[in-house]
Amino acid sequence: MNHVASAINLSYAIRHGLTGRGVGIAIMDTGIGYHPDLTDKDGCLAGFFDTVNGRSSYYDDNGHGTHIAGIIAGNGSASNGLYRGIAPESRIYMVKILNHKGEGNTTNVLIGINWILYNHLKYNIKIVNISVGSTKNKYFDENSPLVQGVNKLWEAGLVVLTAAGNQGPEPYSIGAPGNSRKIITVGASDVMQYGNGRDYSGRGPTYSCIKKPDIVAPGSDVVSCMPVNKLPLTSLARHFNKDNQLKAYYKERSGTSMSTPVVSGCIALLLQKHPNMTNKDVKLHLRNTAYNLGYPHSRQGWGMIQCDRLLR
Repeated sequence: MNHVASAINLSYAIRHGLTGRGVGIAIMDTGIGYHPDLTDKDGCLAGFFDTVNGRSSYYDDNGHGTHIAGIIAGNGSASNGLYRGIAPESRIYMVKILNHKGEGNTTNVLIGINWILYNHLKYNIKIVNISVGSTKNKYFDENSPLVQGVNKLWEAGLVVLTAAGNQGPEPYSIGAPGNSRKIITVGASDVMQYGNGRDYSGRGPTYSCIKKPDIVAPGSDVVSCMPVNKLPLTSLARHFNKDNQLKAYYKERSGTSMSTPVVSGCIALLLQKHPNMTNKDVKLHLRNTAYNLGYPHSRQGWGMIQCDRLLR
């Protein structure tokens, strides 16, 4: 997380003690596995709902959801703070909608959406992170149950964020539900910032001529949590490699799936500071404080998120 924190200017939040405390975030993904940064005593995990297998105990049989949760809310305890998440005192409610292959269907998504709609007031859920989307060969228009489902979350007052997808750089490559005109669609900024790597981020407009993505954030080579066995922290030293990274506890992943929780974490900090902001307020504030990278809207949206400008 260190290069991400630098790219989005997270130092302002750290100096002012903003940690996302008390802000509930629903993550719709593959689940969440054991990790000392997430699920130890007093960890960020506050709830778990499984639409795939109906299990009551938390688990992640893929790893993707745990990685997303770590970007948002990992406390960094297994890395001495090196890979701390953006909002480590936010509260995570993991909604498992994808199976062990990272695959799912609309039915599971809609069940998860209904759970959030029923429980968001009870658990103070303010943000919904959806780091998944339709595949390249599947088309869901604005009237599809998938897009209508995420729109209901927005209409309920929740800040809903989803990934732009990794089918770029061709136009019209934004996947569903990122083609919703209401929710916030997040692309990856890395190639625009650094000029290297694969240009994968989905680009707009949508087939309904909606300008997308809305905003971009770092998404390549993001180090975050992976599910592990319940080893005591005293035994972790054997996992350190020469770069002081815990191979067994952290992993690099790339994609707009990683960009999306970067923005979700920043919004958790914003809502800690300004708890009465509406989702429309948040979206407008993102637009007004994004850093213009100088590219067309179809590539960068409003620009790259800058956490210091967002919070001032």
